[in-house]
Amino acid sequence: MVYHPTVLFYSFHQLNASTTTISNHLKKSLSHALTHFYPLAGRINGDEGFVDCTDDGVPFIETKVKNCKLAEVINNPIPGELNDLVPFKLNNIINIIFGVQLNVFDCGGIAIGTCLSHQIADGLSVFKFLNSWASLATKKSNLPNPQFLLSKLFPPINTSGYDPRSGITMENVVCKLFVFNSSVVETLREKYAMENNGDDNDGEEKRTSRVEALFAFIWSRYVAVTRDHKSCYEDKGRRTHIVIHAVNLRPKMEPPLPEDSFGNYYRISMTIPSLDEEEKCHGFVKQVRDQIKKIDKEYVRKLQEGKEHLIFLIDSSERILVGGELVLFSFTSLCRFPLYDVDFGWGKPTWVGLPALTFKNLVVFSDTKIGGAIEAYVSLSMEDMAKFEADKEMLACVNKENNKP
Repeated sequence: MVYHPTVLFYSFHQLNASTTTISNHLKKSLSHALTHFYPLAGRINGDEGFVDCTDDGVPFIETKVKNCKLAEVINNPIPGELNDLVPFKLNNIINIIFGVQLNVFDCGGIAIGTCLSHQIADGLSVFKFLNSWASLATKKSNLPNPQFLLSKLFPPINTSGYDPRSGITMENVVCKLFVFNSSVVETLREKYAMENNGDDNDGEEKRTSRVEALFAFIWSRYVAVTRDHKSCYEDKGRRTHIVIHAVNLRPKMEPPLPEDSFGNYYRISMTIPSLDEEEKCHGFVKQVRDQIKKIDKEYVRKLQEGKEHLIFLIDSSERILVGGELVLFSFTSLCRFPLYDVDFGWGKPTWVGLPALTFKNLVVFSDTKIGGAIEAYVSLSMEDMAKFEADKEMLACVNKENNKP
């Protein structure tokens, strides 16, 4: 992923100001925010592997969305169409770190599209910055206090030969949004709790989380609808599934880092799930938890020494079956992130949308504004998506009012 894209929607009745006033308000407060988050106004020096804090500023684009009302986008969200509301093409490799696009709809509502380079920031850092920008816009007393400690805690290593486009797929991938109501998520929690009861090493039961349950359900349906007519277990060398999950390193540090620590503080856990012959994915949550547990304080210490990431790659490659098909499936969650706290002075966003990312077999979770539901942005090949969205078990769980064709 080259950029973290986000689109914040604000309806007309919230604004009570002209477009010019809104634009000037955003620009002025952004200039203040960049004094605190100064690397964002610099440029990435790809050859040398650092951010050149040149204070060149950030692009601020203004555009009108013709023949379209904000409600039409929110009531029938299509992730791929949200890509037109952010300032950069997500697959572009450019040295600009942050950009803004102010979109004005015919109805007077607005959408603020932003892109922040994933080369220097993870998802939590993105929303910490957006909320700090909004706090400065409303002149709140609590000033931003970002901590740029990453290069000290994790000394830079030689990344020559690394391609930021790694994993990007430009063709035959479609992203669709599925909404799961809180009641459905709770039912799934109970289902997977029974399958993973007492899975902790200390013998204490830890209830399956909302994200874990939905994670397990979506992956199990993907496996079910994409399996061959002949069971893949007839030829165990033919297909290997690998599940990738992003893990926040901040609470894994000794001592734990505050959330204001700005940067890419994450690593991935990699799980090769064991499936029963009926592909029911029993014990899936436990298998993923076991891998995430390995990213602990000792892991982070070795990572700081520069060894652990290489060891992780070697170990993972040895566990992957040689030959046959390798199927990667990635999950990440923005649930409990402060998506809906971004108030520039006219209230919280009506909706926060995520443009389609150019990756296959990727699922991104985010909370809805109210009601405890979860939005799942699912990116699959067109062939797999046709099967996935037609699956009867999927159709029985999604909120059809929010998943219009």
